[in-house]
Amino acid sequence: MTPDQILAIKPKVLTQQQREQYFREGYLLVEKAIPDAWLKKLRSATDEMVERGRKVTKSDKVYDLEPDHRPDAPRLRRVSNPVEQHPAYWGYVTESPLVDIVADLVGPNVKFHHSKLNFKWANGGEEVKWHYDISFWPHTNYSPLTVGTYLYDCGMDNGPLGVLPHSHEVDPMPTQYDAGGKWTGCLNADEVSRIDPKKVVYLTGPAGSLTLHNCRMWHSSPANLSDAGRPLLLYTLTSADAFPYTVNPIRPKHDQTIIRGKAAPWAHHDPRPCLMPPDWSGGYSSIFALQQEEEGKQVATGMM
Repeated sequence: MTPDQILAIKPKVLTQQQREQYFREGYLLVEKAIPDAWLKKLRSATDEMVERGRKVTKSDKVYDLEPDHRPDAPRLRRVSNPVEQHPAYWGYVTESPLVDIVADLVGPNVKFHHSKLNFKWANGGEEVKWHYDISFWPHTNYSPLTVGTYLYDCGMDNGPLGVLPHSHEVDPMPTQYDAGGKWTGCLNADEVSRIDPKKVVYLTGPAGSLTLHNCRMWHSSPANLSDAGRPLLLYTLTSADAFPYTVNPIRPKHDQTIIRGKAAPWAHHDPRPCLMPPDWSGGYSSIFALQQEEEGKQVATGMM
């Protein structure tokens, strides 16, 4: 569906002004969108994931760990596929107000792509460098968005999501490969140097707030300098008529599941080209490991 087609449908949760802002600027912050009952369930599930993580000694398919992670002082960066690790996470994406909010932005037929639970641990939880999402998992159109849920209050010291308004309209998209053809998962230094810091918007908000950004949106987040950790539960959802060009490297069992509405009989193709990722058939860890150059198997290709 096109933005005009989506905007012509009466919204369920968002105001028309909020929807127009999303399509115009590429992002939206919805404060206190999630009821306390859901937050309680999600916090409990997240505490359980942290406890399980104490027993993990090195990064694996579920846990991505900071280098100084220890059982007595856990420092997690990510839990991959949280919907497969605890039932509360799948219940949340299928039953909470989050789904109707996303439907107001992608259309009434909503498809699941993947989920992740990112952490910025207290006192130095790592930054995420400037990047955009769609070339990690390219689709036939640019409806995919990522919606984040703040499980606790998030202020500037907690390393909030930062976005560059209107950057989702940049065409052609910048590369996320380095000069030698190696995938870095982030914009190069020249591109970042041209970002005006005064134009960056940091999406701070109280617990239960949602951050929503388009798959082409340039975004980053600073390190967590506070004494409190900042978990951010993330789901990537798409319109039903968006189909992936590549195999999902995370391989979630719910990939392509329709969670609202019905399946699309036709694919919608956006005419703008999309940068393709490297071949991750051998496995994929996380954006943290990629950007911090911890990957032992960086993929070199000719795609720039």
